[in-house]
Amino acid sequence: MVNFRVRNFLTLSGFIFANLVFGQDDPFARERKRMVQEDLAGRDITDKKVLDAMGKVKRHLFVDKNLWDQAYNDHPLPIGEGQTISQPYVVALMTQALTITPGQKVLEIGTGAGYQAAVLAELTDNVYTIEILPGLAQKAAQRLRALGYASVKVKCGDGYAGWEEYAPFDAIIITCAATHIPPLLLKQLKIGGKLIMPLGDTFFTQDLTLVIKKESGNEVTSITGVVFVPMTGEAQH
Repeated sequence: MVNFRVRNFLTLSGFIFANLVFGQDDPFARERKRMVQEDLAGRDITDKKVLDAMGKVKRHLFVDKNLWDQAYNDHPLPIGEGQTISQPYVVALMTQALTITPGQKVLEIGTGAGYQAAVLAELTDNVYTIEILPGLAQKAAQRLRALGYASVKVKCGDGYAGWEEYAPFDAIIITCAATHIPPLLLKQLKIGGKLIMPLGDTFFTQDLTLVIKKESGNEVTSITGVVFVPMTGEAQH
């Protein structure tokens, strides 16, 4: 298991961030504003902090340059290794459901390109994210650091096992589909904490499900139908 947060990454393969992020006008600012107004606020995303976060994070820098012209369209995009970056509306919807406040500890399972982690980092400085694929984990760690999200802790490992070292968490977000709520993750959630995940058949559609942990029993709410890539790992029980 490799922890990438301690390494000093200076560049991101395929990008020269010094010119893209610092000292230049943002060529996608108008498109990002349109996305927030039409695809998010124009639907049912009402949390101003979430809307502000979505307006700040530059989604185009989380995908290959040949996809930049699609970065602010409301659909998933490929990021390599059979994985995708979620559509902006779903990212905002899952984030809004967790009602994150500053200082809370949030665990993400399925780092992918790091986009969801960056959105979370706009809401709290305590973001922990796990990616099972080493290549994606390393690139995400590089990217997040280069974009100024150095507080995000990235680990390459099995998401089913969670991150016991930093538990308990106020919120857990699982950005890949599973047929059941992973017991070890639920164990690492605080009483009163929230877990959101796509729950159901990993090869077709799932229910975006919100779980609020209670002293006796849990409150489970189905939000909407979604389609996510399957969650992989060994620590499933």
